[in-house]
Amino acid sequence: MKRPFLEQLRERVLIADGAMGTLLYSYGVDHCNEELNLSHPEDVLRVHTQYIAAGAEVIQTNTYAANYVKLSRYGLQDQVKAINTAAVRLAKEAAGDDVYVLGTIGGLRGIRQDIPLDEIKRSFREQLYIFMMEGVDALLLETYYDFEELQTVVRIAKEECTLPVIAEVSMHEVGVLQNGLSLASALKKLEASGADVVGVNCRMGPFHMVNALKQVPIPEKALLSVYPNASLPQMEEGRYTYSEEYTYFAERAAELKEQGIHLIGGCCGTTPGHIQAVAKRLTDRTPVTQKDVQIQVEKEAVAQSHGESPLLQKVKRETTILVELDPPKHLNTDRFYEGIEALHQAGADALTLADNPLASPRVGNDAVAAIIKERYGATPLVHLTCRDRNLIGLQSHLMGLHELGVQDLLAITGDPAKIGDFPGAASVYDLSSLELIELIKQNNRGLSFSGKSLERPTNFSVGAAFNPNYRHMDASIKRLEKKVASGADYFITQPVFGIDQLHALAEAAQKVDKPFFVGIMPLLSSRNAEFLHHEVPGIRLPEETRRRMRDAGDDPKRSLEVGMTITKEILAEAVRLFRGIYIITPFLRYELSLELIDFITTRKQEETYDHLHI
Repeated sequence: MKRPFLEQLRERVLIADGAMGTLLYSYGVDHCNEELNLSHPEDVLRVHTQYIAAGAEVIQTNTYAANYVKLSRYGLQDQVKAINTAAVRLAKEAAGDDVYVLGTIGGLRGIRQDIPLDEIKRSFREQLYIFMMEGVDALLLETYYDFEELQTVVRIAKEECTLPVIAEVSMHEVGVLQNGLSLASALKKLEASGADVVGVNCRMGPFHMVNALKQVPIPEKALLSVYPNASLPQMEEGRYTYSEEYTYFAERAAELKEQGIHLIGGCCGTTPGHIQAVAKRLTDRTPVTQKDVQIQVEKEAVAQSHGESPLLQKVKRETTILVELDPPKHLNTDRFYEGIEALHQAGADALTLADNPLASPRVGNDAVAAIIKERYGATPLVHLTCRDRNLIGLQSHLMGLHELGVQDLLAITGDPAKIGDFPGAASVYDLSSLELIELIKQNNRGLSFSGKSLERPTNFSVGAAFNPNYRHMDASIKRLEKKVASGADYFITQPVFGIDQLHALAEAAQKVDKPFFVGIMPLLSSRNAEFLHHEVPGIRLPEETRRRMRDAGDDPKRSLEVGMTITKEILAEAVRLFRGIYIITPFLRYELSLELIDFITTRKQEETYDHLHI
C-alpha cells in the first residue's frame, strides 16, 4: 500500500509519466483528447499502462483541457463531469495500489489573456470538486503562462480541499515569466500562496529547464517539480515531431535532479521511451537538499514610459483633427502623397493610416508612416489589426514602429479575411484587440510579450475603436470600459451620420475619462449611403439621412452638395461636443477633407472672434 503522496515525495525522487497527447496523436487521434475518456477509454488506459510499465510511479489524469471553456470548442461543455470522472477512474484502474494519480488542471490563459478571472474560478472549481469526489492523490496545475491565474487557482485549491497541490508555471524565455517575473521569484510566491510542490513544465526542453532551475534556490517548505518537453518541435510532413534521443533526455534528467527536483516527468513530445530512460538513469533517488544557486545578474530595470504623444496631449486641451487617407491598393502613389501633403499643410494634426481595411491588401502603412514623417514632417497614426499578423509578427511590428519613431497607434481587431480580395487567406487573430492594447502597454514597460526585457521602453499612445452605431449601447459601453482597463489612451469612433447618434455618443463618452475622436465621413450619393448602411460592417445611417440623400436625386453634383451639407451639420455639433474630430476621406477624394478642415478652422476663428467681442 502506497504512503501519502507528499510523505513519499519528501523522502524519494519520484518519476512521473510523460505526454498524453503525444501518444494519442501517434495513434491517429487529432481532435479532443479528453473526450476519448468516454468514447475510446481503452486508448487512454493503454497510455497509462505503458507509462507505468516504463517506470512511472506517478501518472496524471487525461483532463488537461477537460474544463467548460475548452470543451465548449467541441460542443462538449455539458460533459465536464462525465469526462473528468471517467478520466480519474481510468487512471486509478491503471495505477492500482502502487502508483499515484494526479488530477490535472491546465491553464486557460495561454496566448489569449481575455478570459475573465470569474470564469476561470468557476471552471476550476468544477474540475476540483470532481477530483475531490473521485479521490485523486494530489492536484497538478500545469502549463500556466499567466501568473495571476495560477496564484488564484492555487489559493482556491488550498481553501477548499486538503489535497496536495503541485503548481507549475510555463516560460517563454529561460528563467523569466510572461509578466517579467523571474522563475525564482514566481516559485517563491507560489510557495507563499500555499502550493506544496512548485515547478515548471512545457515549452522548453530539458537543457533550458536545467539552466532556468540553476537560478532557483531550494524552497523552504515546498518541493520542486519539473516536466520538460522532449525538445523543441519540428514540422515534418504537416505533423509536429520531437526528438527521441532518450539517453540525452535521461542525462539531462540527472542534472535536473541535482537542482533539487523531487518530481520528474515529461511534457510535450515525451513518450514511455523517455520515461524508461529516466527511470534507468536515476538509480539514486535521494533528493538533493542543498545546492549552489547560480546568481543571475539582474539587468537594470527598464524605466516605464509615461510620456504621452503630442497628439494625445493636444486633444486634451483643444480641438484636434485626424484625417484618414487609406494607403493605395496599387503602386501608383502620386495622388496619395499629394493628398498627404495638402492635408498636412491645411492643418491636420495627424494622418491616420488604415491597416488593409476591409481585408484588402494595400501599401504597408508602416512604410507609408516612415515616408510621411521624413518627407512631409507629418504625424502618422498607424492602425494595427489582429487579423494579418501572428503574435510573433505583432511583436516584431511594434518594435519596428518604435524604431521608425511612430508614437500613435490604433489597435483594432480587423475585418475577417473572407470579406476581402483574398477570401481564401487565413485570419490570424492570435490576440484580441484588448490583448493587443495590453501588449502595447507591456512594451511601454520595456517588456516583450514573453516577459523578456526589450532593454528600452516603447513610447506608444494607443487608441481603441468604438462603434456608436450598435442598437444596444449598453453592450458597447461595457466593451469601452474593458478597453480602458486594458490601457486605451483615447478612442476613435466609426463614422456618425446623424445628430441623434452624435448625442448618444456624447452621453456614452461621459462614462470614461478618455478623449474621443468622432468619426465624420462625407456621403457622395444615395447609392454610397445605401451601400454603407446595408453592406459595411458596423455602420448604420439614420433614415432621415438616407431620405435626404435619396431626395438629392441622381445628379452627382447635387448629391455631393447635400452630402457635404449633412456632414457639416454633424461636424458643427461634433466640434461643440468633442475636442477630437476624425475625418474619413472617401476614395482618396482628399479635397472633401480639405473643405471640412477649412470648415472647422473657420468656425474656431469665428468663435474666437465672437468671444473677444463679448
